Amino acid sequence: MENIVLVTGGSRGIGAAICKRLAKDGYDIWLNFYSNSEKALKIKKDIEALGRSCQLLQFDCSNFDESRNTIEPMLQDAIPYGVVHNAGITRDGIFAMMPKHEWQQVIETSLGGFYNVIQPIIKPMMRARKGRIVIISSVSGQTGQAGQVNYSAAKAGLIGAVKALAREVAKRNILVNGVAPGLIETDMTKNVPLEHVLPLIPLGRQGTADDVAGAVSFLLGEDAKYITGQIIGVNGGLYM
Repeated sequence: MENIVLVTGGSRGIGAAICKRLAKDGYDIWLNFYSNSEKALKIKKDIEALGRSCQLLQFDCSNFDESRNTIEPMLQDAIPYGVVHNAGITRDGIFAMMPKHEWQQVIETSLGGFYNVIQPIIKPMMRARKGRIVIISSVSGQTGQAGQVNYSAAKAGLIGAVKALAREVAKRNILVNGVAPGLIETDMTKNVPLEHVLPLIPLGRQGTADDVAGAVSFLLGEDAKYITGQIIGVNGGLYM
């Protein structure tokens, strides 16, 4: 099994931080991105500057055929040691007014993407009897969030998927865990009214993408070899 980690949604925000942290840890990266080639190329250069290789994989995680047609040929030459499913989108709005396509887009990217990306890789991982899978969920999937019924449902679904898959593959020495970020300073949270949210966080501040990347690094590392089926909150105490 190769020293490779596939990271979905790896061109910006939390995904980019994860890619760079894992490169520092000594992993080569398969970096999935959807549309922003310029940002993906920048992260690729950052990874290569750290002495690791980076292959860019452009596909839409919510699209079954695109995902399979990109991933399956890669598996002919190498089996990743790890997969970090980070890709996700928000389409916030009141549920009573939510159009069907905004529900589907969010569910299909996070939860559909889990199936589209992880399912073809889990088979060779099971044959190799080794591997790590880390899913990026959200505190919204743990507590629910008004205005984010679609996002909360998708992220809660990922938590259930982590726990069920962890039970299925533990005997093959494959560990499956999740990270649930809280309010992390990224483009996705730039419009959050901090004056209302920060008082709810015991640490009183936003987290950083590097905070999340550190948790992912731990779950992929040797110190986490007896941890599976768990969700690590990176939320400053927002949810306990």
